[in-house]
Amino acid sequence: MFGPLSWLWLTAFLLTGCDLDLDVRTPWRLGRANKMGPIRSSRLTWAAEISRAIKTNQDLLPETPWTHIFYNDFWGTLLTHSGSHKSYRPLCTLSFRINHAVGGMDPWGYHLVNVLLHAAVTGLFTNFSRILFGDGYWTLIAGLLFASHPIHTEAVAGIVGRADIGACLFFLLSLMCYVKHCSTRSSSASTWGWILGTGVCAGCSMLWKEQGVTVLAISAVYDIFVFHRLKMHQIIPALYKRKNLSLFFSIGLLTSWGTALLGVRLYWMGNKPPSFSNSDNPAADSDSFLTRTLTFLYLPTKNLWLLLCPDTLSFDWSMDAVPLLKAVSDWRNIHTVAFYAGLLLLAYFSLKGSGNERECNGRSVMNGKQNANGHSCHSEVEYKTLEGKSSFASKEENGIKRHEIQKLQLPSTENIVILSLSLLIVPFVPATNLFFYVGFVIAERVLYVPSMGFCLLVTVGVRALYVKAQKRFLKNLVFCSTAALIVFYGLKTVVRNGDWQNEEMLYRSGIKVNPAKAWGNLGNVLKSQSKISEAESAYRNALYYRSNMADMLYNLGLLLQENSRFSEALHYYKLAIGSRPTLASAYLNTGIILMNQGKTEEARKTFLKCSEISDENLKDPHAHKSSVTSCLYNLGKLFHEQGHYEDALTVYKEAIQKMPRQFAPQSLYNMIGEAYMRMSRLPEAEHWYVESLRSKSDHIPAHLTYGKLLALTGRKSEAEKYFVKAIQLDPTKGNCYMHYGQFLLEESRLIEAAEMAKKAAELDNTEFDVVFNAAHMLRQASLNEEAEKYYEMAAGLRPNYPAALMNLGAILHLNGKLKEAEENYLLALQLKPDDVITQSNLRKLWNIMEKQGLKTAKT
Repeated sequence: MFGPLSWLWLTAFLLTGCDLDLDVRTPWRLGRANKMGPIRSSRLTWAAEISRAIKTNQDLLPETPWTHIFYNDFWGTLLTHSGSHKSYRPLCTLSFRINHAVGGMDPWGYHLVNVLLHAAVTGLFTNFSRILFGDGYWTLIAGLLFASHPIHTEAVAGIVGRADIGACLFFLLSLMCYVKHCSTRSSSASTWGWILGTGVCAGCSMLWKEQGVTVLAISAVYDIFVFHRLKMHQIIPALYKRKNLSLFFSIGLLTSWGTALLGVRLYWMGNKPPSFSNSDNPAADSDSFLTRTLTFLYLPTKNLWLLLCPDTLSFDWSMDAVPLLKAVSDWRNIHTVAFYAGLLLLAYFSLKGSGNERECNGRSVMNGKQNANGHSCHSEVEYKTLEGKSSFASKEENGIKRHEIQKLQLPSTENIVILSLSLLIVPFVPATNLFFYVGFVIAERVLYVPSMGFCLLVTVGVRALYVKAQKRFLKNLVFCSTAALIVFYGLKTVVRNGDWQNEEMLYRSGIKVNPAKAWGNLGNVLKSQSKISEAESAYRNALYYRSNMADMLYNLGLLLQENSRFSEALHYYKLAIGSRPTLASAYLNTGIILMNQGKTEEARKTFLKCSEISDENLKDPHAHKSSVTSCLYNLGKLFHEQGHYEDALTVYKEAIQKMPRQFAPQSLYNMIGEAYMRMSRLPEAEHWYVESLRSKSDHIPAHLTYGKLLALTGRKSEAEKYFVKAIQLDPTKGNCYMHYGQFLLEESRLIEAAEMAKKAAELDNTEFDVVFNAAHMLRQASLNEEAEKYYEMAAGLRPNYPAALMNLGAILHLNGKLKEAEENYLLALQLKPDDVITQSNLRKLWNIMEKQGLKTAKT
């Protein structure tokens, strides 16, 4: 029986099953959209999909109403938005949400679900193969081919591939329900329960991924060509035969349900197709009809080759991975012609032979007449020899030995070929650009469902060769070759799993196929590993292959910015904007650099231009809105620093209006509070400080600013609690000790203030402001010796800052180190000759030195 075989191939599946994907070794984090500084680089292609589908997808979070899943696409964008991919997969997103609720961002749980789903799909496929091949070796071979095929690696190892696995699961459930409906149609009242199950599972399959709806077409093919064994020219005459009424009623139900599903889905996504960039699908963007036609005809050939010989696999086949076919003379057109010719011939001979007369148990079966269970019988000898069962069974009953005919219910070779071709072609049709353009050139996970047809086709072909072989040697050769194919597929799967163990290995494996994207993604990985020079080299390699990649130009600019190469960073940001004028993050980082360089007017214009960019037709409107909000924040901060608080407030409030759901607003709210406080509008300031703490209860800047406000309004004990809490939240930040020390100083708690000042300076001994203020507080606490130490540190950090030198001179003056004090006063005056305080201090110093008989610089 099949049971033991099932466990056998499942064991093989687990041995060759796919490994964990990229993020297994790195903790997952939500996006950095809440940061007000530079927007960090986003992963491209596959990794960007992981980020958008899971990491930054607000539909997964418990605070987001679960009903949002049914209004947004796979990436969390509103379906009716112009930038939506229209990938409506709510059941898959719901499974991600459940994963998130159970295990958060731990990738282990996500992978476990993928593997379990793949195991279930493999079991259902092998069980379906049993309907076609019976109990025996051929069913086992079909199951092992599917279990070991390397093309499945991306779908199982890549988390977002769950959409294909889940769709395939319900695809098979729907098909199995329809098979049961066919076998019980004329003899059981429960048959309509099976047709209902077919429709429900088909709908679920479509809600996992769009191509799932094609199972209804496969069910119709099964009914017409496998169950009823009709030839193409027999379909129309069969309409007039009363006995076929139930057949065409079932086909009508399938057609109606499929039309309804497609109609509702089209309406739900706004009756508009998605739009994609040139790099997603270059052929679709070509102005040449010949180029589009030749390329789109060739791509199915390339996909079939990946199924047949998955030697070269890649995480990304976009852009120029498959060069466009621009002329009839391109030699690849030979492959196209051979592919379609072979496909048509195979279909023709299968359809022609499927209605031939058969001999079944001594009776003639003509043109589609069935046995009692609805399946046509076979005259082929292999069913006697290969399935391990005789067509006759004998038993003893009441002492009389008699023979009973054991009816075979297996379809013919031609039947299986027709079904296999349909299963190979029909689910792939949505990816052919025939009805609408898709957002990829080749995507390996899209072949997950069609690979079932491929595995059946290979199995039936091998079986036919086995039967045709006359000699035992040839039969053994066929069998051994098939076993070798399964072993090679399994070994390739193991090797490919190794590529998916971490990001670096995956991206290096893709350099051969898509060097531009692979080098770019590799640059991101190397950068995260602090291999700065190697990362820069990888980015430049990517730009060598494709110089106008806006994301890559931006990432290189970001790398240079983070390493203080600001002029070069600006150059690449401008190139990125030139390649993609809607890249808001490039405007943001350009403005930040200009602002830090003191070019405030240029920065203001850059931030304004960014804020005016519409999110129409953008792939990721949420990320765009985050960048725009950050631009407005920085523009408001620019006005704030210039003392234009009213203008700052206007910009801050515009930022709130444009802020996306996933944006973390605590810094923005805190700055609004700061602006109101500078304008002495304390109640409004307090409101926004409270809002900042409500949005993020551990936001340290809000604790400090709110503490200052409380102290200003006389609520000293409350203020001190907020300063202490800020220190508790992060004891390593010297700024927290500094603010608390300032509060203590104002309360005349000088010794405590001095202790806080020293702690702050020890922690942030490279921060001039912290060290300088610490020295000042120590001086006010009359701890002049210690104050001198920190003034010296401050002057060392900024040797060309007049105030640092003047204050160092003053403390040396107080400590009686007159000669050293004079030197620092003079240095300060060299930098700022007209400084009145320094001049006054120097005259006082000279008077003391002259009284003591010391030589001064003026003499």
